[in-house]
Amino acid sequence: MADDKDPLKQLKDLTRLKKQLEAIQRRVEDDVSVGIPQGDSVLGSPFLKGFLAGYAVAKLRSSAFLGVLLGTVTGIYAAQNYQVPNVERTLKEFINSCKKGPK
Repeated sequence: MADDKDPLKQLKDLTRLKKQLEAIQRRVEDDVSVGIPQGDSVLGSPFLKGFLAGYAVAKLRSSAFLGVLLGTVTGIYAAQNYQVPNVERTLKEFINSCKKGPK
């Protein structure tokens, strides 16, 4: 119990907690700068949306690699320059509204 009141130990604990918080803040800032939305899953990331768009184009075209590359670049461009809706959240809201039925 005497260790709980020791100011030096408390100061060391606070310093360690401060370092942990700074590390968490750096990770969050890195995630935001990469484009991973906070509170969402990877399904909401612009990269995955671009990749899926590229895959769809690849299925329509005979050259799969060119289609994936073109779709990915297009998706990344659109996600950076326009307000692309969160597909995952929109689908979940639609499914929930269908489960509830008409008003």
